Amino acid sequence: MAKTQRTIRYDWNDVVYFLEVARQRSLVRAAAKLKVDHTTVSRRVRELERSLNSTLFKRSKSGFTLTEIGMRLLQYAEGMESQANSIVEAIGTDTADAGGAVRIAAMEGIGSFYLTRCIADFNRIYPSIQIELITDTRLLDLSRREADIFVSFFRPHGKRLSIKKVGEFRISLYATDAYFGGRSPPTTVKELETHAFIDFIEDYIYSKENRWLSDVLRPPHTIFRSTSLVAQSIAVSAGQGIAMLPSYVASGNAELFPVMPELFTTRDIWLSVHEDLLHVARIKAVTTFLEKRIESDKVFLNSVQNQRGRRKRNG
Repeated sequence: MAKTQRTIRYDWNDVVYFLEVARQRSLVRAAAKLKVDHTTVSRRVRELERSLNSTLFKRSKSGFTLTEIGMRLLQYAEGMESQANSIVEAIGTDTADAGGAVRIAAMEGIGSFYLTRCIADFNRIYPSIQIELITDTRLLDLSRREADIFVSFFRPHGKRLSIKKVGEFRISLYATDAYFGGRSPPTTVKELETHAFIDFIEDYIYSKENRWLSDVLRPPHTIFRSTSLVAQSIAVSAGQGIAMLPSYVASGNAELFPVMPELFTTRDIWLSVHEDLLHVARIKAVTTFLEKRIESDKVFLNSVQNQRGRRKRNG
C-alpha cells in the first residue's frame, strides 16, 4: 500500500509577517511597518514555524537572522509576493509600495565617504525603503544573507551571485599645508621618498586591492598606520604626513591638496546581489539607483579632487 503523504497546512497570511521580520530583522520594526503590535508579529511567526515544523529565525540580542530553512522559505515567499504584486499590476491599479529594509555591505571608506551621500538622495526618492549600511573589516557572505547588496573594490566569489562592475575611482597622494610647514612639496619620486607617509596596517589588509600606496611608491618612512580610512584621512588633515586617498575622500576636505598628481592608481567598483533577490522590488530600486549614480559620478570619481590648498599656496 502506498504511503500517504501528510499535507502541511499553514496560513498564507503568516508569510507576510515572516517576510517583514526577515527584512526588518526586528519584531518592533516589522510591527511598525505592518501597523500592528509586535506581539502579533511574534505570534504569527511562531504559528508559521509550528505549522511548518521548522525554526525559521535565530533569535539574539542583535535581532532576527534567518536559519538555513528560513533562507529557503524566503526565496519562495518573495516569489509569492512578486506574483501577488503582479496581480495588482495586471488589473491596472497602482503597484504595491516597494518598502522594507535593504542591507548594504561595503568597505568603510566608500561606505562612509561616498555611499552615505548617495543614500541621502536615494531616501528622498524612496522614503519607504530603509537602508542599513554595514562597514566591516571582514568579508560578509551574501549567500548566507548577511547583507543584501555588496559594494566592493574586487570581484567577490560566492554561489549564485549576480556580480557587475559598475565603475571605478582614482586614488592619489594628498597632504596639507600643515604637514609641509612652509616647505615646497616634492616634485620627484626621489624627493617624495624623504617624506612621512600614512597607510593601512599590513597584517589587517584582507584584500590586495587595499594595498594602493605600493602601486605608486614603497616609502621608507611610514609614521602612522590604521585599518580605518577615516582615521587615515583625519591623520592627513592633522598634518601627520602624506597618504593615498580616493577621490571621494579628498572631495570632502578643503584642506587637502594633491601631491604629484601624476602618481595615481585606480580601483574598480563591483556591485553584487544574490540571484534570489534580483526580482525583489526594493533591491532592484537600490541597485538601479546605485548603478546610475556611479555612472553619473564617473568624472568626479576619476579626477584629482580639491586643489584649493594648491591655489592657496600659489596665490
